[in-house]
Amino acid sequence: MRTAPPLVAPLFRSDGQARLLAELFLSAADELNLNELAQRAGLAYGTVHREVRRLLDAGLLSERRVGQARFVRPNPGSPLTQPVRDLLLVSAGPVPLLAAELSDIAGVETAFLYGSFAARMRGEHGTSPNDIDLMVVGMPDLMVVYEACRRVGDQVGREINPTIMTPEELGERSGFLAQVRDSPTVPVIGDLPWP
Repeated sequence: MRTAPPLVAPLFRSDGQARLLAELFLSAADELNLNELAQRAGLAYGTVHREVRRLLDAGLLSERRVGQARFVRPNPGSPLTQPVRDLLLVSAGPVPLLAAELSDIAGVETAFLYGSFAARMRGEHGTSPNDIDLMVVGMPDLMVVYEACRRVGDQVGREINPTIMTPEELGERSGFLAQVRDSPTVPVIGDLPWP
């Protein structure tokens, strides 16, 4: 299944390719096997296999085999590695970086992007977003969440605006929450709190 180029960074061939590259180039993991990569990027194994072959042929990845398992990582010797990482930080980087930061914070149950950045990631046309709206559900230490968002924002070059709500508050009726529910969202941690 082919997907359209992501509107946040239309330089990538597809949204799937951008997710795969983000997992490879922005992950805290030193290397990933192809099964892990497929799962983390939400792509079919065959798609990951083909894309990894292209990236290996282009010299962007290096590979290590252990039995039948193939482990890949960004090629530190390629002059393209850092520019690709920099481009991914600005375009696809917020999701894996926020996931890494927020998963270590006690009290965070669910987190997702909403607003214009999420809309562009989901293929809705519009102007390029200047900031990123993040909903955090749970009862975390507010200052710890704000500091994590500042760190990620510094890396991706966009301000991250967290809204923190308890699960009970998220269930209330309001114009703001109705708009969030009816708009595109991108999961960061856990499942979305509504279908």
